[in-house]
Amino acid sequence: MIQVIAGKKGSGKTKRIIDLANTASKDSRHDIVFIDDDNRYMYDLRHEVRFINAGEYAIANDQMFMGLILGVVAQNFDLGLIFIDAFKKLIKADLSSTEWMFDRLAQISEKHNVDFVISVSEDPADLPEFIAKYVV
Repeated sequence: MIQVIAGKKGSGKTKRIIDLANTASKDSRHDIVFIDDDNRYMYDLRHEVRFINAGEYAIANDQMFMGLILGVVAQNFDLGLIFIDAFKKLIKADLSSTEWMFDRLAQISEKHNVDFVISVSEDPADLPEFIAKYVV
């Protein structure tokens, strides 16, 4: 399953995704990962949530970011949920060119039973249809 939390900058997406991660960590029997572009919110998350600062890995494009996601999934068979904040900053690509990523995330989700919650700084009305269908 993929869920997208979309909204303009300052609309509360990050607080919402942090709250979702913290709530999930109380109820989940699977491991949870939270990926962000810096350490700013690391201490807002419960200690059960594995925090990854993707900014430390010099990710240059959407393909490199997908490599990070695949590595995270491959190394942990108990993984059940991945939260991705600041998606546009992390992929460094125009959203209209990311359909392949969402197709791949859907395949990963189905094959490995990993759900994704992604925050996207974009007005939901301006999202491409392949992303808009996941907006919650």
